[in-house]
Amino acid sequence: MAQTTLGWREWASLPELGIDGIKAKIDTGARSSSLNAVDIQAIDVDGEQWVEFKVYPVQHQTDHAVPCRARVKDYRQVTDSGGHRSMRYVIETTITIGSEQFAAEMTLADRSQMMFRMLLGRTAMKNRYTVDPGRSYCASQKPPKATGTI
Repeated sequence: MAQTTLGWREWASLPELGIDGIKAKIDTGARSSSLNAVDIQAIDVDGEQWVEFKVYPVQHQTDHAVPCRARVKDYRQVTDSGGHRSMRYVIETTITIGSEQFAAEMTLADRSQMMFRMLLGRTAMKNRYTVDPGRSYCASQKPPKATGTI
């Protein structure tokens, strides 16, 4: 079966979190996917651990925050590209890239100093995509302007 080709960056949406458009770096060097999240608060919902957090989906901007809430799937140690280890909440959410939609784990981290607010790692791409590092936006296009959209 032919796999969809992604470029080194793609537009994604996270419909369960109310994020209509976010630019994602497609990173085969990263095992985990990561989402920029700030003001992360753990809460109890009917005996389950959830997190509430805010996402600023637009690169280099903090004037539009999307409030999010998700069930915690895990809390684990993650090593970033600089070799620094930190404990991060892990959620599972639906990701849409182009016409494809799938569930994937995302770690929550403050990526405000990073170029991309979302990173799609190889675990989410496995058996689903191939990556052409010389191209951009192979499977997606910029979403139309709307609430929660960049």
